[in-house]
This record gives sequence, structure tokens and C-alpha cells, in this order.
Amino acid sequence: MIIYLEKPYKSEEVEKILNPLVREWFFNKFKEFSLTQLYGVLEIHDKNNILVSAVTGSGKTITAFLSIINELVTLSENNILEDKVYCVYVSPLKALANDVTKNLVEPLNEIKEIAKKYGKEINIRVALRTGDTTASERQKILRKPPHILVTTSESLALMLSSYKFVDYLRDVQWFIMDELHAFAENKRGTHLSLSLERLQDLSSNMIRIGLSATCEPIDSLAQFLVGINRDCKIAKVDLIKKFDFKVISPTKDLIDVNYEHMHNALYNQIDNLIQEHKTTLIFTNTRSGTERVVHHLKEKFPKKYTENIGAHHGSLSKKHRFDIEERLRKGELKVIVCSTSLELGIDIGYVDLVICLGSPKSVARATQRFGRSGHALHDTVKGRLIVLDRDDLVECSVLLKSALEKKIDKIHIPENCLDVLAQQIDGMAIQRRWNIKEMYDLIKRSYCYRNLKYEDFYEIIQYLAGEFVSLEDRYIYAKIWYDPETKQIGKRGRLGRVIYMTNIGTIPEESHVIVKIKELPIGTIDEAFLERLKRGDIFVLGGNTYEFLFSRGMVAQVRSAGGKSPTVPSWFSEMLPLSFDLALDIQKFRRYIDDMFVNKKKKEEIVDWINKYLYLDENAAEAIYRYFHEQYLYSVIPNDKRLTIEYYTGEEGKKYVIFHSLFGRRVNDVLSRALAFIVGRLQHRDVEIGINDNGFYLSSHKPIQALRALELLLKNDLNEVMDHAIEKTEILKRRFRHCAARALMILREYKGKRKRVGRQQVSSMILMNAVKRINPNFCILKEARREVLEDLMDIENTKKVLEWTKENKIEIKQVNHEVPSPFAFSLITQGYSDVMRIEDKIEFIRRMHKEVMERIGEKIES
Repeated sequence: MIIYLEKPYKSEEVEKILNPLVREWFFNKFKEFSLTQLYGVLEIHDKNNILVSAVTGSGKTITAFLSIINELVTLSENNILEDKVYCVYVSPLKALANDVTKNLVEPLNEIKEIAKKYGKEINIRVALRTGDTTASERQKILRKPPHILVTTSESLALMLSSYKFVDYLRDVQWFIMDELHAFAENKRGTHLSLSLERLQDLSSNMIRIGLSATCEPIDSLAQFLVGINRDCKIAKVDLIKKFDFKVISPTKDLIDVNYEHMHNALYNQIDNLIQEHKTTLIFTNTRSGTERVVHHLKEKFPKKYTENIGAHHGSLSKKHRFDIEERLRKGELKVIVCSTSLELGIDIGYVDLVICLGSPKSVARATQRFGRSGHALHDTVKGRLIVLDRDDLVECSVLLKSALEKKIDKIHIPENCLDVLAQQIDGMAIQRRWNIKEMYDLIKRSYCYRNLKYEDFYEIIQYLAGEFVSLEDRYIYAKIWYDPETKQIGKRGRLGRVIYMTNIGTIPEESHVIVKIKELPIGTIDEAFLERLKRGDIFVLGGNTYEFLFSRGMVAQVRSAGGKSPTVPSWFSEMLPLSFDLALDIQKFRRYIDDMFVNKKKKEEIVDWINKYLYLDENAAEAIYRYFHEQYLYSVIPNDKRLTIEYYTGEEGKKYVIFHSLFGRRVNDVLSRALAFIVGRLQHRDVEIGINDNGFYLSSHKPIQALRALELLLKNDLNEVMDHAIEKTEILKRRFRHCAARALMILREYKGKRKRVGRQQVSSMILMNAVKRINPNFCILKEARREVLEDLMDIENTKKVLEWTKENKIEIKQVNHEVPSPFAFSLITQGYSDVMRIEDKIEFIRRMHKEVMERIGEKIES
């Protein structure tokens, strides 16, 4: 049962439970309990499962640990503290785990010093165990187990299958999951949910504590934390912090402006903001963007930015990232620029301003980023969203409204991941013998596997037990044994434990793909970018265009495509997708404006309404009005009740069918592939696809029967269509390799030798054909399809959109234009973004805008 805590406990009630030593330490350090602590500390003391949701800087970590430290101090004081693990803390980041360890050791040492004043001895051990922990440090942990173990999800799974360490985990009292939302939305969280059930099996009295700054749907996340048929209390702490958020543009006009003016205005704006504050954190949405911003700031302002600026992103070395974090804590940096790597709760010291260059794409992400500023309880959270085009202006303005009104978008929690299940079953078999029903029941207690079908579970058992003999031809041997008569399961072979320990984890190995024309290498591309490509796609590399033919292993074969426009922009794989909930809110805003135009409202009324609805200044409200007014006069305004299909012929004679489907890129990925597949079957030819968050286009040199394709899609089963649409794609091949590696079908490491990613990919392509011969819906292939359609794309919300269309909740409107409508500009130009200089792209948009204005037949005041 989920129970919401309606009010906090009184300060004296919380103070009453504290050991005198802990009480003295706490009030030496803090004036009073924070609201978060008044909600959570006593609940944890009373051994209740709890999810604490509160903004960054509200004292969640101390809330989680205060009762635990309090109890351990009392046990230590009375000399009854045992050599075992009492508390396990897990975070999604090694850096965060490292931080928490430091932040625990310091107060424990301070309490130790207070105890000495009274002639008492307190000795509570804390240890950090991650993939970076050295062998000697691990041996120390084995000899003298910590009372509080700080670790990562992967290391926890290793320890659960370690016959040397597992005994120390047999009576864990508390489990803390920090940054809960960051776990729940991917397979690391799925993996952790099963590790938690295994840990609970060892420690039946263990309580679970979840911490999150942004989490919706909160009921589902509470269930994810505690599992099925367990109670959980939710402390949704609404702290009254001061917020100072604004959407700003470096120029008044976002359309009739040249590149040089925009570029200079942007960096002057950034510089002004930095100089007005002590420490500024800038988020870009891509790693390349991070490097570019640092480079331009140093180049334009060489006297201001030298050693006081740093870049931080996942492609940089661990040593460099740690150095940047340490310098930021010490106050040595004036500004730090990052992609997404500093979104979570690492202690990075004092930051008084966060700048987001472009949309963060979700309310939760924006809230998380802005929360890095004003980290202390009573500080102001200060954030600025800088926009450079009109679509970004609308998106960021609606996002900011939702953030201020605390409307957090829902995250997607993966379910029934069969590759993760295979890995965990192998780990369970290594740990001890199991009855098959006992194992199945334990797995189903995880929220992520509550709907697991027995036949899927049993097929995983069959695969692991080596019952598919033909797989031995691909060197895939049994990893467990299963006796159908006794229903017992156990580990198999002396190497089983070593194989499991050296291949555990859910994060796939990525590598650069070599691009070749026959045997001649011409460069490299990211594997994530290769996933987007299908035969015939054109892309840019090193300033030249190439046509993709096929890939084998980590080599992509291409041929020169001189003179042809790219169909997939090079930055595509780096972009964050717009959340579905935020997309719907933007569509509703579009409808409200459209209704005002239809009802002949005056410009002043509409601008005034925009200004009030979105918390904007006059310039921004005016810019949005002009954008929507141009679209209304020239075409129609697509919205949550109207899906517009726009037909347009490009300068080179190519026919474009533009779907204004503002549902986010994950939904548009499904819709575009499904319709392209149907058009291919219907008209016997491939079509080019271009997608972004606001819509997608299909294009060909011949007319496309788009409406007919949509009608057929509405009549057919979407899952079936998409299974066919992705069957021979790069994306399925790559994802099958990831799933096969997680399921231990492909071993990254064997007998001390590491298998290169290229060899893994070749193995997986051969293996894919082998499993299809066993069963076209073989469990791991089935999981690869599920991952593509549910986790990478968003087939469930796509079904909602199609259902709304069937029920006439969404009308279909077709329009024909000689020049694309204003809402289509960014979608049409993204295909040219790699062959056009950015200044030429801006000029191209200005020219299209001028043609639209001429066709409207009136000049809108600037």
C-alpha cells in the first residue's frame, strides 16, 4: 500500500529519538531540522519504507542517514556493533558515491571527537566499493566489513554472488537508493530491482529508502523502490524555495537576423551573465556543443577566460572530470560547461547561476539542472534558458511554466527485460541452489517483473541450462543446471563464477565505426549514429557526402554521394528527446492561440494572454505572437486536436510530406518508420525520412500516398507493422548485440581475454540468424525488439496517438504549399545542416520566411 505523509513531525519529536552525541553534533552543525528531515527521519527510525521527494539542496541525504547514524552510534556506544553491513547505499554515479562517502566520514569523525569528551569510544566504519576500488581495498573490506557500504548497482550484484562477502549482507537493516529516477528509467534500475529482491531474501527485515528530486509518476516509482505487495510511505516535500527562472533571447528578432549578429549577441549575453555571478554552470545538450562554447568564450574574451573555465562531459577522462569537480568545489572556476554529466547530485560547491543553451527537453531535466544552483536550503534557485530560434522559444517557455507550476513529466520504467533477467538468474544460481517456483516468485516481487510470463521465464531457464543444443555451434554453453524432476536450479562448471563476475553489467560497450569505401578508410562515426542509418541514406563526413550501403562488425561500407543532400544530420544521435507530456502541453498552448485567432481576438489581447500564461517579457510574447500569426495566416496551426499533413515540393523537385506531429522524437520515430514501411509496401519504393520533436517528413522524387498509408496504419496492428519495419535495420542488429552481451550469450571477457566490440558485433549478427532458426521470437531477440520499440522509441504513446485519431479526438488536415509553412522550417532545413554553413542555413530560413510573408500579402510589424 502507498501512503502519502500529510504533514511533518514536530521538531521535538525528532529530537527526542536522537542519541545525545548525535543531537550535539547535529545542532553544532545546523540551526534546526529541515522540512525534509521532519518528514523522513522518524519514519526511517520506525523502520518504514519511504520515498523522499524534494528539490535539490533540501537535505535529503542527511534525512536518509540521520536515523541510521543515530542507531549505529547507540550500538557502538554499548559495544554491541557487529562486524557486518548494516546499511547499503547505492547511487547511479561513481562520483556521487565517492562524494557521499566523504560526506559520511566527516560527520562520523566529528561525532567520534564529541564522544571522546565524554570518555566514550565510537567506531563506525564506512567503505566505498565501486569498479574503481583497488584489489587491496577490496581485501580490507573483506577482512573488516563496513557498517555502511557505499556502492553502485553493478558492484552490489557482484557482492551478492561473492561467496566471500555475501555472509556480511545477511542482516542488512537499511537500503538507500539515491537519485531514484535516474535508476528507474533504464536497465541499470531493472537490474538493481532484482538485486534488491535478492538482498531482501538474505535480509528479510531490511527497509528501503528512496531519494529523488524529480519523480513522476511517484506511485509507480515508490513501487519500483519497494517491490510488489510491500507498503511504502511517500514524503513529497514541497519546500518553499525562491525561484528565479527566465527564458531569454540574445536578439529581439529570432528570424530576420544574420549569423554574425546572432553569434556575437549570444556570447556577449553569456559573458554578461557569467560576470554578474560568482560561479556559473552552463548546460549544452551535446558534447560537441560543450567544447564549442568553451572554445568561443576563450577566443572572444581571452583576458576573462583562461584557467578559470572548464569543460565536463562523458568523453573526457575520469582524471580530467574529477580534477574539474575538485577545482569547482574549491572555487577555482568561474564557469564550467557540461553536456548532461553534472545533472545529478554531485557536490560541486557553490553555483549561483545555471544557464541552459537550448531546451533541456523535459521539465524534470530542467528542474534537475536548475537545482544545481542555490544548493543551500535558503538560497535562490536561479536559471536562464537561452533560445536561438522560435521553436525553442515556444518549447522553453511552456517548459518553464510547467517547472514553476511543478508539473513534472512522467518517466518510462522498462519492464520484463529478458536479457537482464538471464544475467541475474545466472548470478542467483551462483549464489545458491533454488527451487524454480521459489526463484520465479522472487523475481515477480520486483516491480519491473510483476507481469513476467512464466513461458518467458522458463525459456530463459532453458537457454541458460543449455537446452538449445544448436547454440553450442556458436560456442554458447550451459551456465546453470536445471533438474525438471526435482525443480532445482544451480550453478554449472568451475568457470561459471568467473564468467559471471567479468561480464556483469547493463551498460553496453560502444565504439567508433570505421567508414570505408571498399578497403579505403575515410573516417569514423559513432555507433549510435550508425543505428539511424538504412541503406541509401546520405550523410556528411569530413565535409563530403556519402551513401550508406551496409555494415559488418564495426565497419560501415559507403560510396561517394557528391552533390546529394544528406538525409540524416550528423548531430542526430546526440540530441535529447522531448518528453511526451511536455509535447502535449506545447500542443495545447498552440490550440489556445489558434482558438483566439479563430475568434478574431485583437493582437493586444493575445500578446497580453501569452505574457500572463507563460511568465514572459514583452519581447518574447511578441515574438511568439508573430510566429503563430504567420503560421495561421499562411497555413493552419497544428495542435493536440489537429494533425496537419503538409505537402511541399523542394527546389530540386523532391516531394516532401510533412507531418506536424508534435509528440516528441521517440513517438515520431515510430510513426515515421511505420508509415515509411507501409509506403514502401504500397508504392514499391523506399522513402527518405527526417524527424525531430515537432514532426517528421517523408520524401521522394515521386508523389507519396501519405493519407492512404496513415489509413492503413490505423487499421493494422502497430506492433506487427513495427516488427517488420525494424527487422533488417542497423538499430535492431546493434541492440541485439547489447542484449546478447547482457544475457551472457556474447562474452566481453573470457579467460582473461577481451573481445573487441567489432568481434562482438560480427558474433551477434551470426548469432541472430542462429536464434531465428530456433524460434523467430527467441527470448533475447524478443527483448532486442522490445528495447528498440519501448525504451529507445515510444510505441505505447504512439498507440495512444493512433487511438485518439481513430476516435476522432485528433482530426487530420491536409495542406499544399509552394513554400513550407513557418512551423516546417526547422524540419526542412535540418537535412541541409551538414552541407550548409550555419550562416547559410540562417540565410536560407530568412529567404523562406520572406517568401511566406510575401504570400501572406501583408507586412507584420517588426
